[in-house]
Amino acid sequence: MHRKLIVGAGLAACAATLAAPARAADADSDAGPALPPLVVVGRPAETASTQTPVVTATIGRDDIAHSVNAVNTEDALKYLPNVLIRKRHIGDTQAPIATRTSGVGSSARSLIYGDGVLLSALIGNNNSTASPRWGLVAPQEIERIDVAYGPFAAAYPGNSIGAVVNIVTRMPTRLEAGVDVVGAWQGFHQYATRDTYGSGQISAYVGDRVGPVALWLSGSHLDARGQPLAFATLATPANPSAAGAPASGAVADLNRTGGGIEVLGATSLERQRQDNAKLKVSLDLGGAATATYSLGFFSNVVDATAQTYLTGAAGQPVWSGAVNIGGRAFTIPASAFSGGVYHFDEKHLGQGLKLASRGAGPFRWEATASLYLYLRDRQGIPNGALPAAATGGAGSLTDMAGTGWGTLDLKGVWRSASSNELSFGLHGDQVRLKSNRFNTGDWRTGPEGSLASSALGQTRTLAAWAQDAWDITPALKLTAGARLEAWRASGGLNFSASPALNVAQPALTATNVSPKLALTWTPAAAWRLSAAYGEAYRYPTVQELYQAVTVGTTLVSPDPSLRPEHARSVDLTAERAWTGGHLRLSAFGEWVGDALVSQTAPITPGAATLVSFTQNIGQTRVLGIEAVAEQRDVLVKGLTLSGSITYADPVVTRDAAFPAAQGHQLIQVPRWRVTGLASWQATPRLTLTGAVRYSTRVYATLNNADIVTHTYQGFDSYLLADLRMTYRLTDHLMAAVGIDNAGGDNYFLFHPFPQRTVVAEVKWTL
Repeated sequence: MHRKLIVGAGLAACAATLAAPARAADADSDAGPALPPLVVVGRPAETASTQTPVVTATIGRDDIAHSVNAVNTEDALKYLPNVLIRKRHIGDTQAPIATRTSGVGSSARSLIYGDGVLLSALIGNNNSTASPRWGLVAPQEIERIDVAYGPFAAAYPGNSIGAVVNIVTRMPTRLEAGVDVVGAWQGFHQYATRDTYGSGQISAYVGDRVGPVALWLSGSHLDARGQPLAFATLATPANPSAAGAPASGAVADLNRTGGGIEVLGATSLERQRQDNAKLKVSLDLGGAATATYSLGFFSNVVDATAQTYLTGAAGQPVWSGAVNIGGRAFTIPASAFSGGVYHFDEKHLGQGLKLASRGAGPFRWEATASLYLYLRDRQGIPNGALPAAATGGAGSLTDMAGTGWGTLDLKGVWRSASSNELSFGLHGDQVRLKSNRFNTGDWRTGPEGSLASSALGQTRTLAAWAQDAWDITPALKLTAGARLEAWRASGGLNFSASPALNVAQPALTATNVSPKLALTWTPAAAWRLSAAYGEAYRYPTVQELYQAVTVGTTLVSPDPSLRPEHARSVDLTAERAWTGGHLRLSAFGEWVGDALVSQTAPITPGAATLVSFTQNIGQTRVLGIEAVAEQRDVLVKGLTLSGSITYADPVVTRDAAFPAAQGHQLIQVPRWRVTGLASWQATPRLTLTGAVRYSTRVYATLNNADIVTHTYQGFDSYLLADLRMTYRLTDHLMAAVGIDNAGGDNYFLFHPFPQRTVVAEVKWTL
């Protein structure tokens, strides 16, 4: 019953917000408040163009502080329209973004920047190793976050198919300092796991400006424990048997396709210790330009453990071997539990340098270079059975040190005295993957032994772009642009000692032009109508190209000649502003040819064996509508309601390799997504916030065969209610308490997700 009440409350909040324009329109004339710019990307004074016709959403520092239980940077985005960050627990480093047309398994379809430093890990297109590196930005340094939807801006690569996220951090104008202490406690119950998991974080910063020099130094330490991310399961045999040693404690369930399973225990219970350090320096160069340098360091150490539900006849824990559960025989391999036990140690470094012109002249320019390096990135996993293997012994070490990427962007904009703004630029990037797996005598502390497998490769993209925004009339603007890209993949190598594989992959090249076109009509200051069309080419990542899959007892590299996926996107938007409010209605469509998707199919046409690997499939299509609204001072002064409702129809339209997928719902994209937020500044010191997030279920298989939702590896619909209260005790001290998932929704998005979590915070500022 509480679920229905919360759904109703969330939809009612959204409906009330969306209904506000009808009431306000009676009081406001057509010459009401002007709409904000369509897009704000980066600092407006330093951005090459502010005329890009892209639908955007923005959240600022004050709104984050009052409305969001933000422990990690990615938390700040969770109430923005049609954005999902797949964050499995506090401190999770595998937290990709999903947008209105792309799911959480398509990390390479969105771009994440922190002050120009690329945080998207374009080494792959998945929700694990290719997740964005959010940890390089601390929540305390955020000035605002801008999210631009769709590939309508010529200034961005084809990875902007889903969205572009620009995290803009702040620089001090005077002496400032602060300390922030956060604690969180999650109560969790799933299968036979019942526990409370606590996390704590302390952050501090100091900054100042002296003459032409501004300096910022910040750091944070997080110690977090999360709920199990996986469960050990075995398929239930069809026939009874008396074989095996008796064991009890397993939980009977169904897998996502409806087959019987026994849940034997929980695995991947992570404890994370993270450290973030950031240095930023800006220098005014004689008043004509500004140079800004940033250096960020991120450290993450993870120890994951397992929990068995099974006990033997004498009450002893059972981890492996031949057992009998409920009159059926099972053989538990060592990997059932030890595969979810690991030690992970990563040290990453990010640098950025930006030079930007200053002043109000007709020509502006900007140059940005960034470099992201994996200094250390090593994960150890045991080979043997628990409990003995938990403390050491033979295993494997996967080392990704040497992986990284660099970018260079040169941008300029010329504004005529009359009706034109011409922007243009050059872009270059290089992404390198280096992943080696070694055998070792001690998976926790031992040295690297013989090489077991290796995956190497790199990609490079060079691009030139131009865009012209022309005021045909004072009310009508035409924006036209194009992006020319030359892409190359090289140095691909797949090696495995057993099963044997040693393949030097061929180099690939592609050259493409992506046109952009938009028309914007502003019939009055409070109205704006726009139509945008954009194409984009998203090139295969190194991990997609140089994949290796097992076929029977052999290992093969299935398709090192993947083609770029080609997106054609449209957006039709109407916007209306009135005193204290704003409404946006959008209709959008996306058609992707040669879509890069991991699916199960024959390795060669006609082969009997089916394997899962990334392939080009004919076409996917997403059509949708979206409503976003905000109204301030609703019923009482200080109460703001905002919300978004999105409906999408995501379909696989052509798939020659897997015809059963045709006509079915595209994976990871929900049909409905709703967000509602109510924030009341009850007094100058007290702010109360309530929020709801709702999504219908998604599918993990292209033929939608995963019919069971509430199970490990299944995908539920979910309804989350969040609460937050902030109170400013003094001019320098603020306290906050909040609850995420206050209704205790128990849901799976493949992994079990956090249940009711209490967050408390104390913040001191100078």
